[in-house]
Amino acid sequence: MRCRKLKADLARRLALAALFAALAGCRQDMHDQPKFEPLEATALFADRSSARPLVAGTVARGQLREDQALFTGLEGDQFVSDLPLEMTAELVARGRTRYDAFCSPCHGLQGDGLGMIVRRGFKQPTSLHEQRLRDTPVGYFFDVMTRGFGQMSSYAAQVGPEDRWAIAAYIRALQLSRFTPVEILTPEDLRRLEGDEELVAVPETEVE
Repeated sequence: MRCRKLKADLARRLALAALFAALAGCRQDMHDQPKFEPLEATALFADRSSARPLVAGTVARGQLREDQALFTGLEGDQFVSDLPLEMTAELVARGRTRYDAFCSPCHGLQGDGLGMIVRRGFKQPTSLHEQRLRDTPVGYFFDVMTRGFGQMSSYAAQVGPEDRWAIAAYIRALQLSRFTPVEILTPEDLRRLEGDEELVAVPETEVE
């Protein structure tokens, strides 16, 4: 009986020792790492800010963006009148998918400003087929997508520069589709129209 009691007591002591050993290992070093949290203050720098400004003249890899026309839609302070990318059927097709996803809810699939949210009470944007916008340099559309205009917010975070140009190319195709003189259509284009097939006019060069 005495031996059994000693064994039980020893087992309790060993269990308590194991528990204390486990608790000793529960430290917060992994949780409380020696690093600065966003916007955390510090006495290390004179301005007491742990977030340091970029060194003047440095550029992140892949973000040099020397091509002003490609990344701003401007040449100097004027909107570019020609696409800085090659106008191809693939570019226009890409622009159509991006336009349908990001632009059509307001501007409508046909660019007439009758998108779904407009039908539900949102203010109607100007039709892309107005003469003023048909005469506007293509860089203007890129700039509006980049910086926003009026009630339209910037889409620079959602749509990359090349896709913004693809959308601008598709807008030109939409505009051309309503104002293309029959005289410039090819016999193949006319056959497709007579057969009621879908026809998206793709200009070989930029439309002024």
